[in-house]
Amino acid sequence: MKMKRGKPKVDIPSVAMGDIAFNLLIFFVILAQSQDDSHIQWTPAKADNLKGAGYTRVTVTIDKDQKVYLNGQELSEGQLASRIESNLGDAPAGQRKVMLKAHSDCTAAKFEPVIEAISQAGGELVHILEDKKQK
Repeated sequence: MKMKRGKPKVDIPSVAMGDIAFNLLIFFVILAQSQDDSHIQWTPAKADNLKGAGYTRVTVTIDKDQKVYLNGQELSEGQLASRIESNLGDAPAGQRKVMLKAHSDCTAAKFEPVIEAISQAGGELVHILEDKKQK
């Protein structure tokens, strides 16, 4: 006796698809917000005969309004040393680079305390400058 073979009926649960879509939405929103420092306005200082900095763990930026940012987030100079130290963690020497991007009009009264905070945190300072070019 031959039996007819039926097609197995598999239903995709629509609730699970909604959960997956929601999780993907949250994932992309979080990615879009991380490390966005496009609102910081700065013009780098210029110098001759520059070398590349390589990879840095932390970026400190001083913008044209003399505001200090750590990895794109504004904070006060008093918080800077402890936050840099926590970002560097237990990184060994040679891997504790801190990039300092200061606006070309930044005053010494503003960037010297920032340099001191980087030093207190055990960071290895790397300045961002633009190469002077004759036009």
